[in-house]
Amino acid sequence: MENTDPCRHLLKDVKRIIIKVGTAVVTRQDGRLAVGELGALCEQIKELNSLGYEIILVSSGAVGLGRQRLRYRKLINSSFADLQKPQVELDGKACAAVGQNSLMALYDVLFSQLDVTSAQLLVTDNDFRDKDFRMQLSETMKSLLALKVIPIFNENDAVSTRKAPYEDSSGIFWDDDSLSALLALELKADLLILLSDVEGLYSGPPSDPRSKLIHTYIKEKHQSEITFGDKSRVGRGGMTAKVKASIHAAEAGIPVIITSGYAAENIIKVLQGQRIGTLFHKDAHKWAPVKEVDAREMAVAARDCSRRLQALSSEERKQILLKIADALEAHQNEIRIENEADVADAKEAGYEKSLVARLVLKNEKLASLANNIRIIANMEDPIGRVLKRTELAEGLILEKTSSSLGVLLIVFESRRDVLVQIASLAIRSGNGLLLKGGKEAKRSNAILHKVITEAIPEIVGSKLIGLVTSRAEIPELLKLDDVIDLVIPRGSNKLVTQIKSSTKIPVLGHADGICHVYVDKSADLEMARRIVLDAKIDYPAGCNAMEALLVHKDLVEKGWLNSIIIDLRTEGVTLYGGPKASPLLNIPMARMLHHEYNSLACTVEIVDDVYAAIDHINLYGSAHTDSVVAEDHEVANVFLRQVDSAAVFHNASTRFSDGARFGLGAEVGISTSRIHARGPVGVDGLLTTRWILKGSGQIVDGDKAVNYSHRDLSI
Repeated sequence: MENTDPCRHLLKDVKRIIIKVGTAVVTRQDGRLAVGELGALCEQIKELNSLGYEIILVSSGAVGLGRQRLRYRKLINSSFADLQKPQVELDGKACAAVGQNSLMALYDVLFSQLDVTSAQLLVTDNDFRDKDFRMQLSETMKSLLALKVIPIFNENDAVSTRKAPYEDSSGIFWDDDSLSALLALELKADLLILLSDVEGLYSGPPSDPRSKLIHTYIKEKHQSEITFGDKSRVGRGGMTAKVKASIHAAEAGIPVIITSGYAAENIIKVLQGQRIGTLFHKDAHKWAPVKEVDAREMAVAARDCSRRLQALSSEERKQILLKIADALEAHQNEIRIENEADVADAKEAGYEKSLVARLVLKNEKLASLANNIRIIANMEDPIGRVLKRTELAEGLILEKTSSSLGVLLIVFESRRDVLVQIASLAIRSGNGLLLKGGKEAKRSNAILHKVITEAIPEIVGSKLIGLVTSRAEIPELLKLDDVIDLVIPRGSNKLVTQIKSSTKIPVLGHADGICHVYVDKSADLEMARRIVLDAKIDYPAGCNAMEALLVHKDLVEKGWLNSIIIDLRTEGVTLYGGPKASPLLNIPMARMLHHEYNSLACTVEIVDDVYAAIDHINLYGSAHTDSVVAEDHEVANVFLRQVDSAAVFHNASTRFSDGARFGLGAEVGISTSRIHARGPVGVDGLLTTRWILKGSGQIVDGDKAVNYSHRDLSI
């Protein structure tokens, strides 16, 4: 799994785990138990128990739960007169006694439903002063864990001699966080996990958008940087107590992870090595890079550089692009060497041929990319164009103008030309850029990024275009909705769907490229043959390649369908059929009609007429690109009007759905959304608008001081 932390390979030999769950996790805002959260926690523990892990649970929540129950009991036993008197705070020890019983009853029920046995162990800090107690504790744990019983610890606040259990931090331990750290040492745990109500340790209060999640705590670096917010809404210590306990355990050689108790399967993800929460480890200082640039710093730097880029003249931005085009051609050999290494690694790793094909970057392609950059450079300046001009009143002129978006985040898989295309479009449109390419094109992306950024003048700054090298940075970048303005994923359905569900930043793109060609009975059949073969064979891995061929039923009798089937098979295309075509043509039934092959394969289906073709496309297509081949213009017009796709063609291959072929110079992707941009997205899709008002001292004064004309002016 790529979203792993290289430091966390140290968790691979973990067997005995102590999990501490905080009060904020086990209770709701009203003080009642969060049964759903507890149930999910117990299910994870059950799974880990069955996998052979030894799990010890330290659970807070008893005092808060007891307080809620005693308040209710006091309320129903009070007279109206009693309720008018000042209310005395309930005794914390009484709350603990009542709450502990309720908490354990629930754990017992939940674990019993999962066929797991649990055991309760209440301790005080005085217990640990007794060597015999500590020895017996170790023996008891050995017996319980051998029987796969889940021990559940809690401080016995009901009989604790601590004067103020919520304030007194003296003694061997002073809360359940420090208790869990003590137990980790005493019981020789391999890992301590502290579950909180936030994702981990942040550099500041988690509610502050400037705060960033610290993935690996380095005492020398973070101790003086962290600003703690308010303590937990319930419980004793909040994050301060967790950090103190984590440092104590880590310095003794036990890795600790603070993570959210709310997120699904977080404990399991931790053990899989995923970069979840904050890791504390005694050797963490050895892992710190010499110069660490985090996601926010990279995004802010790109934004600052973009503002300097926007301040340049159109001619100056044009010259930057021309310099980049020249640099690509001048460094062809270095680029090819790195690209060939990527291709060789991909073949050795056993990647599919379609993916390897997307990686290859030949000299002709580099020349084509350089040419496209020059086309973009010579376009009309897209920034600051006046789109509409209105006289609001005499001497008061309003202009709607084009403007850069700001900072773009592009996440793409093994696409050989995406980095160059998007970088050139971003520069022309005055945007900052963050790029994350697939690991299979790591060397190609690195050399292309180096060549391009070295051509950017110092007045703008090379940080205008940042290259993200770790997939683990993506979740952090997707949180930066205050800095990043648009995310454009280029890749698989899974990639696009994941990103759309993981961010509040607007996302532009398409999940699938399921393109259809419908051949009508009125089609010029030789033209139809050329279009179908081109749409499928020209570049099968492209998102604009034909994935489904729809044929009018009359063409079956005429023999054209059999003819095109032979032609496709001759070109190496594997065919699958829809419900009508499969039995008739004796070809395998398509697993599903909404399917993108991205290879030399396609679905064939027979339809009654153009309306049936339209219904099929709107039901099973992906709103990308669809084409009709027909000489009957009424049929063609119906198709063009009613197919609900970003690009709809008549008598042309779907392969024309491309920014360069549309004359956009290049494209950042093809959008199937209906907001902002649709179809191949060029420079215009990376712009927004703003309003410029030019007056001569006008004021509103309740609209009494202005005579509105609202007259359109020529641009």
